[in-house]
Amino acid sequence: MKDTAELLRRFSELKILVIGDFMLDHYLWGRVDRISPEAPVPVVEVERETFSAGGAGNVVANVRMLGADVIPVGVVGNDPAGARVLDLLQAQSVDVQSILRNERPTTQKTRILAHQQQVVRVDREQRDLFSPSIESKLTQQFLDSLSTADGVIISDYSKGTISPNVLAVILPAARKQNKIVCLDPKVRYFQSYSPVTVITPNQAEAASVLGYPIATTEELEEAGRRIRKMIDCEALLITRGEKGMALFADGNMILVPAHSREVYDVTGAGDTVISVLCLALAAGASILDAVELTNIAAGIVVGKLGTGGVTPAELLAGFTATL
Repeated sequence: MKDTAELLRRFSELKILVIGDFMLDHYLWGRVDRISPEAPVPVVEVERETFSAGGAGNVVANVRMLGADVIPVGVVGNDPAGARVLDLLQAQSVDVQSILRNERPTTQKTRILAHQQQVVRVDREQRDLFSPSIESKLTQQFLDSLSTADGVIISDYSKGTISPNVLAVILPAARKQNKIVCLDPKVRYFQSYSPVTVITPNQAEAASVLGYPIATTEELEEAGRRIRKMIDCEALLITRGEKGMALFADGNMILVPAHSREVYDVTGAGDTVISVLCLALAAGASILDAVELTNIAAGIVVGKLGTGGVTPAELLAGFTATL
């Protein structure tokens, strides 16, 4: 990849439109010294708690960490969790006026961690679709902001924001304006994800969509071919955890091996992947160069505990280390 430093510098000149499921990530950090006498479970003595924006909110945080401006479009509840999500985003100098408030509670994930390990996760959420009136407001917010964006990220966590009705409006509009669209999918409405520039299922999601496990390189190649027939996309990127990534573009499959390092936490890694991928493409990188940079970012972020992201400096250091 030529002039990676200049590519990363251009991130600060970009504006990315992010639409998806906004959530609150709640962390309880502590230690375990004993097993409960009431049940065979550890007793976690909580020492501190932290909060961060989750889901599409973590994508927004990743984009901001990489230096770009961001326009968030989504829904949070009229509740303390929703207010905290907005406060967290505003603390990163994000304009939240395009995030709607609704009576449905904000999705909240509480993770309890001890000794650098996640003990349990507790989810509070409703996953049904929003009303047609909310969907209409969402799509209008998206359309109002689209012309000013250099790229679009759709972050679908299957919590109700990204529906076939919403996709049927925003995807053709983005294609008409020749916008780069990077989509982090879930299985629920997979066949509605057209047209996009790049779609990034993980291998388990790809297998679920197709209805069979992907165990060999041949099965992976066949899976990529079948998914590309299902989705109108310029490229397909299947993320494979410790095995790296598989890029399907121009009729070929390119295997990108993972950058080996100790894995502490995969939470939010997909958010970092989609953020770096969209920014690199919007900054003018080829799809292969964008994926190679994205792969470096994934290797960095899984070495951090809790949802997080990467900085341009970390990316440049990571890239330099591969030379």
